[in-house]
Amino acid sequence: MRLSQAWIVASKDFATFTKKKNIIYSTFVLPFVVSIGLPGVIWYAMHKSGGSISPPELTILLPALTFFFMVIAGLIPTTIASYSMVGEKVEKSIEPLLATPTTDGEVLLGKGVAAFLPPMGAILAASGVYMFLMDVFTHGVLGTYYFPNWNDAVLLFLMVPLAVVMSVEWNVFVSSRVSDVRISQQVGMLLVLPLGGTYVAGELGIVPLGDVNTSLYIAGILAVIDLLLLYVVRVTFQRDAILTKWK
Repeated sequence: MRLSQAWIVASKDFATFTKKKNIIYSTFVLPFVVSIGLPGVIWYAMHKSGGSISPPELTILLPALTFFFMVIAGLIPTTIASYSMVGEKVEKSIEPLLATPTTDGEVLLGKGVAAFLPPMGAILAASGVYMFLMDVFTHGVLGTYYFPNWNDAVLLFLMVPLAVVMSVEWNVFVSSRVSDVRISQQVGMLLVLPLGGTYVAGELGIVPLGDVNTSLYIAGILAVIDLLLLYVVRVTFQRDAILTKWK
């Protein structure tokens, strides 16, 4: 596999994405809305209760809220990955790419990189804003700064990248089977359901999301799913079928 060819494919997609306002908004606006909105919810709750939220309550609530970035990691790549395949199919711009000597693996890697880097950059930047604001609002109750900590390092630098990869792979697979961008995005968003369910379980205290071992366990599950999806995508992505059957 030639990494230079894969990067050419990724660069082409980057240039295309910058011209699509809906992709820019969905990739960068949502994480920063969440990064400000979640601390705002905590500030409002503390203000309404007269600061009566206890430290034990916060130590359960804060990891669950941070896990919300996992939900975003599953959601944001949907728009990029779907457009990267179905959008180009609709606009008849994918055929020239597939007619080049670039291999299937190089095409998939290039499009995967293009769909991975923008969401990761947006999530990491937004999480920095989120942690700063949370520390400002909760320092008086906890008596210390909650962020950063090891559990959130595992989440942001291991679990979130794995979730983004999973979302990219799933959406590439879905978009290779349908011919409409909206349908591809709708089906692709189904991946958010298990991540959202885990978030709710963390809010209810059912899953200890503040525990490093739990985070590593979830990361292990994500890694296995990523490998399985990678195999499925490599098997189902066939340029000959795309060039001859996609209309």
